[in-house]
Amino acid sequence: MSTQQPDLSPLGKATPFVDRYDPTLLYPLPREPKRREIGIAGSVPFLGADLWTAFELSWLNPRGKPVVALAHITVPCESTHIVESKSFKLYLNSFSGTRFDSADAVRDRIRQDISQAIWHGEAVQSSVGIRLLLPDLFACEPVQELDGLNLDRLDVECTHDRPAPELLTAAFDEKPVDEVLVSHLLKSNCLVTGQPDWGSVQIRYSGPQIDQAGLLQYIVSFRRHHEFHEQCVERIYMDIMSRCKPARLMVYARYTRRGGLDINPWRSSHPQLPPPNVRTARQ
Repeated sequence: MSTQQPDLSPLGKATPFVDRYDPTLLYPLPREPKRREIGIAGSVPFLGADLWTAFELSWLNPRGKPVVALAHITVPCESTHIVESKSFKLYLNSFSGTRFDSADAVRDRIRQDISQAIWHGEAVQSSVGIRLLLPDLFACEPVQELDGLNLDRLDVECTHDRPAPELLTAAFDEKPVDEVLVSHLLKSNCLVTGQPDWGSVQIRYSGPQIDQAGLLQYIVSFRRHHEFHEQCVERIYMDIMSRCKPARLMVYARYTRRGGLDINPWRSSHPQLPPPNVRTARQ
């Protein structure tokens, strides 16, 4: 595995289908350059993880019979690297023609490979979490919308199509509030291919009340912005923290799937359990 630039990744390129297990297909990308753009140097000022769901996972049992499963994968946000999503798909596809003794063996192999990729040559400080669901549990997978007050009810004029943090304001001279706000109008674009990424975002905070109209306009302002999911959520988090100065803040986005994968970044100012990796109707 090598760490290179996003435009050198498999994204946007014709790639062969590999059906024999191959961890070298994983393409790590460093988090640091994009974090530097939003004022993060050194250790990150938040906690959190990237919650992935893999809907297209299959391998062969010892007798050559195919097995299918869903995978919930948790990538810690403190890792030095992310894994480019198309390379993740190609990697998972490589399991499809390979025999494994059990689902546990598949789970352990994915955990080890992704953990090594996201730390890219450094000691693994926190490993990837992974949970496999076999078909007998598929019916237990719920569909649930993000809870919170829906910002999309507001009739606002939207004139910005690049991130505009100046739209964010808060009532610093009034009593602090606890609020959960949601919008389904988050859209950004792939950093490499320019293809649209559609998402819903939940903002949970305590502190000066954030102007809801300005927040919605800010979320919409990502519409022509090109960044990966994880980078967009961290930009939203840092802009709200800088402009609105909440005492506590959580930003959680659920993006629609592409290539059988969805990516759902979650960032928090304080320790808490991660949100359940439950898909929304659009996912």
